[in-house]
Amino acid sequence: MKILIVGGTGLIGQAVKEELGSRHDIIIAGSQSGDIQVDITDLASIQALYKKTHNLDAIIATTGRVKFAPINELDSEDYHFGLSHKLMGQVNLVLQGISHLNHGGSFTLTSGILNYDPIVQGSSAAMVNGAIDGFVRSTAIELPNSLRINTVSPTVVTEALSRYENYFRGYAPAAAAEVAKAYSKSVEGKQTGQIYKVGF
Repeated sequence: MKILIVGGTGLIGQAVKEELGSRHDIIIAGSQSGDIQVDITDLASIQALYKKTHNLDAIIATTGRVKFAPINELDSEDYHFGLSHKLMGQVNLVLQGISHLNHGGSFTLTSGILNYDPIVQGSSAAMVNGAIDGFVRSTAIELPNSLRINTVSPTVVTEALSRYENYFRGYAPAAAAEVAKAYSKSVEGKQTGQIYKVGF
């Protein structure tokens, strides 16, 4: 298969590449590096990305940013940051990518644990993750051309604990390689509309 990994230069993206790379043709898209560059907050940039890629069998998104802060320190712009990056960035990858996937191809998006098991300062992430999961479930019943869509929802990744451990005290982390297997299940399997929880 020919697989595009958007966010493939990041921690999870690199683990997904390692998981799938021996079996498939991988294209890495990153914000500043990779085979192709893309800004997922810019619709024109996403459109340009797809003009440079052809005959795709799977599109994986392991990208998207949100802000972590106490609720009384967050304002509307802080929430819009997560909405434009992690939510609409991934949604637009799907909307623009439908016509670029081969028959029977798949999308795999990324959400996370926080809409199921919240933390202090994580309200923006929880909101965005819940929206991604809802979008995937709904979109799965109406995608054309036998296309499939799933999302991977991991707990905190072991390799990222040095950055996030203060937020995730008491959480059992999952190694990036373990998380990557869920993307393999989505891409190489036949399920659709699924939320693959990893580590919880």
